[in-house]
Amino acid sequence: MFSTLKPIPFYDSANAAADPSPSPQVKVDSPSRNQDPGFDLLFHRSPLPMWIFDITNENFLEVNSEAVKRYGWSREEFLANNVDRIRPPGDVAMFADYRKQMECVAASGLPTIDPWEHVTKSGEILYVEAAWQLIDFRGHRAALVTISDRTALNETEAENEELAQVLNLSANAIIVCNLEREILFWNLGAEKTYGWTADEAVGRNALEVLGIDVNTALTCITTLIDSGEWAGEMKQKRKDGTDAVVEGRWTLARDPDSRKPKSILIINSDVTETRKLESKFLRSQRLESIGTLASGVAHDLNNILSPIMMAVGFLRQNAKPGDHKMLGIIEDSASRGAGIVKQVLSFARGVEGDRVMLQPKHLAVEMTKVMQQTFPKNIDIQTHFPADLWMIRGDSTQIHQILLNLCVNARDAMGEKGGVLRIAIENTEVDTQLAKSNPDAVTGPHVCFTVSDSGSGMSPEVMAKIFNPFFTTKEQGKGTGLGLSTVFDIVKSHKGFITIHSTVGVGTTFKVFIPADREAKAEQSNPISMDALRGNGELVLVVDDEAPVREAVVGTLEAHNYRCFTAEDGTDALALYFERREIEFVVTDLHMGMMDGITLTRSLQKLNPNAKIVVSSGHLEKHKRDELAALGVKHMLEKPYTADKLLKALKDLKETAKTP
Repeated sequence: MFSTLKPIPFYDSANAAADPSPSPQVKVDSPSRNQDPGFDLLFHRSPLPMWIFDITNENFLEVNSEAVKRYGWSREEFLANNVDRIRPPGDVAMFADYRKQMECVAASGLPTIDPWEHVTKSGEILYVEAAWQLIDFRGHRAALVTISDRTALNETEAENEELAQVLNLSANAIIVCNLEREILFWNLGAEKTYGWTADEAVGRNALEVLGIDVNTALTCITTLIDSGEWAGEMKQKRKDGTDAVVEGRWTLARDPDSRKPKSILIINSDVTETRKLESKFLRSQRLESIGTLASGVAHDLNNILSPIMMAVGFLRQNAKPGDHKMLGIIEDSASRGAGIVKQVLSFARGVEGDRVMLQPKHLAVEMTKVMQQTFPKNIDIQTHFPADLWMIRGDSTQIHQILLNLCVNARDAMGEKGGVLRIAIENTEVDTQLAKSNPDAVTGPHVCFTVSDSGSGMSPEVMAKIFNPFFTTKEQGKGTGLGLSTVFDIVKSHKGFITIHSTVGVGTTFKVFIPADREAKAEQSNPISMDALRGNGELVLVVDDEAPVREAVVGTLEAHNYRCFTAEDGTDALALYFERREIEFVVTDLHMGMMDGITLTRSLQKLNPNAKIVVSSGHLEKHKRDELAALGVKHMLEKPYTADKLLKALKDLKETAKTP
């Protein structure tokens, strides 16, 4: 309002008679009488405090009623003092320096507006903006001052600043935007959640900064308009492009008078890590459920496979020469099925397999034959297996599972068009540099299994998740997401590590490193002829609640010159053993109704401390194995087992009994 203010001529009635012709700069004796009407309108009736002071001695020359009202001094008290009266003590010296610059600053003829602190008669501090302009007044070089009181506004700003400080203490992201979704406020919680600073975020579109997709935004805004608020969970994006899961509450703020929508208050809680923990917990629950299910399934499947494996041994004795190949296929298939069941248990419950010295070439050759027979003909399988490969200590079924899972993944990655599948094994020394880049690695000799394909490849985002259980890029129903997670668990249990290189559209290469022994040789077992395993008419008590298993065991034993009694559970077995003291061996299942294998073992040992017992199970848990070992049971057979394993266990018990 002061940008067009000009110096005002004042009429001085005291000098009017001496000089009847008024001059352009007329002095006024008192503004209270005969004053210029314009002055009265501007000065005395102004709703803003105004005064005039002499810039030489700073004495007040005139003051309006609004200044008297706001500052508390009477007009007479104002005019009896100078401007230091309204200045806080600390500002007096500063004003003296400032006054020296006033004429220079005002030389342009334009008013000057500055912020000041003033003090009232009661001692209240006012925060004002003082607009002043140099004028001539009653012969004085003076300044006309108009005051805009900003005290209430400053208090509001201070309150807002205090509120902002409080809001910045919140861990939640608190955001205010206008109805055009332009961000007006952005607290420290929002900076921590999204990575954008307040300077970067304020003024930008909230949907863009928060990374909210159009459909989600439309749903939120529609609900917000209809009901005044929206609450829910949504995915957003941080500044670095990573996903953030937030629980948000959006509230439509309204004008208190008109009730019209004014702004949008957004309070978002970052629940990304919480959801990850929940996901891990649910995944752990699923794995526990799988483990429980697998235990039961393993027991049943192994009971089904046991008669098959033992029957093969029985049939082989009387088979025609041309039948041996078919019997071998049946035995291999049953053995492989048992291995797969064991692998499921290993993944779900952490069951460790038997570790023996292995020649990796033999496993790879065997698996390659299977793939050549089962993989599509448009996949060119290329192999490289040197003859001088080092030995590794591991479980043959699990190593086989590693190669099979990687090759099946490679096949699926190449799709219907086919491609090249390369399988190679080589000796390699893991040096310090490679070990540092792989947390699970140790330096020293390793055997490296390489499986590479010319398939679709993987993006970095997919590669970061491929070892997570249940993660799969395959269509629903075509993959469980357990293949690579199983590979990871097996490799880790063998104290090895995995490296991956993949390019989208080019292909993927997996390298599996397993610690090796340069000097070790394959563990050779001296074959024992079936004749050497024959019995001498000894009496064996066979205890199992599965009739096919009992029959298969009895058939195998009787074919090798043993006599047998059978029992369906531990209670019947204990009664038979008590009646027929000539029973020399007991072959019992572990999991049975009425009385399980461990309880039966304890009871038999009370009747006969030297009882010769073989325990078998479709799923032999570690704690059960440890408990049996503590009871002195040395022969524990995991179903399905072959005839020769059972006969060897009985032969070993006989020889042990002969040893003094």
